[in-house]
Amino acid sequence: MPPTTALRVHAPLRALDADHARWTRGFWGALRERTRDVTIPRIWESLSDPAVSPGLRNFRIAAGLDSGIHYGPPFMDGDFYKWLEAAIDSLETDPDPDLAARIEELAELIASVQRADGYLHTPTIIAARNDEPVAALADRFNFETYNLGHLITAGVRHFEVTGSATLLDAARRAASFLEDLATNKPLELARSAICPSHYMAVVDLYRVTGDERYLRLMEAFVRVRDDFDEGGDDNQDRIPVRLQTTVAGHAVRANYLYAGLADLVAETGDEQLTGVLENLWRDVVDTKLYITGGCGALYDGASPDGYPWQGEISRVHQAYGRAYQLPNTTAHAESCANIGLILWGERMLSLTGDAGYADVIERVAFNSLLASVSLEGSEYFYTNALRQVRELPFPLRRPGDTGQHPTPPPPPSDERLRERYLSCFCCPPNIARTLARFHQLAASVSADGLHVHLYGGSDLRGADENGRSLALREDSDYPWDGRIGFTVTDAVGGGVPLHMRIPGWSAGATLTVNGDPVPVSAPGAYTRIERAWSPGDEVVLTLPMPVRILRGHRLAEEITNQVAVQRGPVVYCLESADLPEGVVLERAALRRGAELTPVEAHIDGRRLIALEGELTVLPEAGDDLYDDLDAAPVGAARARLIPYFAWGNRGPGEMSVWLPLVW
Repeated sequence: MPPTTALRVHAPLRALDADHARWTRGFWGALRERTRDVTIPRIWESLSDPAVSPGLRNFRIAAGLDSGIHYGPPFMDGDFYKWLEAAIDSLETDPDPDLAARIEELAELIASVQRADGYLHTPTIIAARNDEPVAALADRFNFETYNLGHLITAGVRHFEVTGSATLLDAARRAASFLEDLATNKPLELARSAICPSHYMAVVDLYRVTGDERYLRLMEAFVRVRDDFDEGGDDNQDRIPVRLQTTVAGHAVRANYLYAGLADLVAETGDEQLTGVLENLWRDVVDTKLYITGGCGALYDGASPDGYPWQGEISRVHQAYGRAYQLPNTTAHAESCANIGLILWGERMLSLTGDAGYADVIERVAFNSLLASVSLEGSEYFYTNALRQVRELPFPLRRPGDTGQHPTPPPPPSDERLRERYLSCFCCPPNIARTLARFHQLAASVSADGLHVHLYGGSDLRGADENGRSLALREDSDYPWDGRIGFTVTDAVGGGVPLHMRIPGWSAGATLTVNGDPVPVSAPGAYTRIERAWSPGDEVVLTLPMPVRILRGHRLAEEITNQVAVQRGPVVYCLESADLPEGVVLERAALRRGAELTPVEAHIDGRRLIALEGELTVLPEAGDDLYDDLDAAPVGAARARLIPYFAWGNRGPGEMSVWLPLVW
């Protein structure tokens, strides 16, 4: 792999690449293999099959290799680039000459389609090839800048992993096009800067090339956004970024924006912007984050919600909503939004070294991220509900549904199941690239040593500028068991200090080195261990994993008098498949003090830890909107709760994370 500048001069923590961090066993090791062997190949099968997806075909038509018109949403190019990035990331951890050759071939195809000025958008290029009147940036919802951002990111990763400049050259040309817009057509750029993947992308380009024009371009993006006076909360461009105090609007767009701004801070050290981002993060985590790590609660919202000056209110799609507005059955929590929160969180972690960001990343990863893909690794959720009920009396919008039906809309369906291909295909390749690069989230290095963020089967190596290094092998059954053992496999110059994250959810953690106790920091912080390390040294972190019963904030109305169950980092749910015959979901409740016992179970051939115990069975309820309270006695039944990420893998059924509490 060729060297990169990897500047990040104001970020104390730096992620490790695949040569220094790898999931090789355990929970995340199995997920890495599944992503490599199932997820990435199956998505390619869809994208390359014109009977399923126009993804590849659009590029072939744009290149003149096939004839026809553009099909699919205008952001389909970006979906294709995200799959390419996933394949490249997989290539970094698991070299594959055939995959490398395919990626280079696709890079050449993409580069051949690009205009001389750097613009690349297959709908526009195909229309021009077919002599149809067309203009670039004619509609912000054509997502041209979003597509170009993902092209740039894929180009950077292709160069970093393989050394090929084919896609990197295309990325530089794309950045030149955006630079021309920022300089000569700032209004057009501001109107088109929707879902700003290009913010993160140009900083990546700056880091890999060392060319400061790309850092200046990122600063220009922010100026253009701040000067824009036609915006609204849906794209977070109502007010300048440094004046924002509340996260509102489209959740994916918000998280991408703030992740990009955090990248800017890592290069400039802008303390004011750091404070803004910290406050916005707290707004999400303290008031707008589902217990599963899902975010962007509403299919549709209004912002500012309930504002006295009605002229200021605008419709918002896939919205964050107001504080504590967290519906369950109609939770949107788009998979891309949850991934965007990881992108934002990992950047804030690198800036601050605050373990609280790693806590949120872990919450998202073990719950909403993994729930968005089937246990087989080949089917996907676009939205991630926390409750599914039978006979829902209204239809919920499906991915890609514009609402413009030539015939009446489809009837309501309570069979919300993962699908292999979605007409709005942005989430599956985003899930794939997140899992394929998940090794980058395992640990970081700083001037003060090696920081371990996530657990689940890693091999790690961290080094300092003086040539000292420390290599570790993790053996654990995390997240099912709280004993996490690390063995030192190499220690050059006595190694470097080791920082072990004590999860914020934990209590009573203990830590030993070669059997000797080490003082442990408070939950939600790192414990620092400095010593002269030798191969064979053993570090054991033990995290007690009692079953926790959690309740929500008093203002979170939809979960009033309800509780959720969590063990370790894993949130649990109740599926109708695990209820006794004749007991429906709304009759299942949890009695205070009820004992839930961890048991080994299998779903779709995958091992997991379920929780078994006695549930309270409430009296039957009628279908009237309001009815008298039934005087019938409550009953009891044995049932099993499963990890939320495993729900929906046994066919249609009901499910809930939150259950009524019986005192």
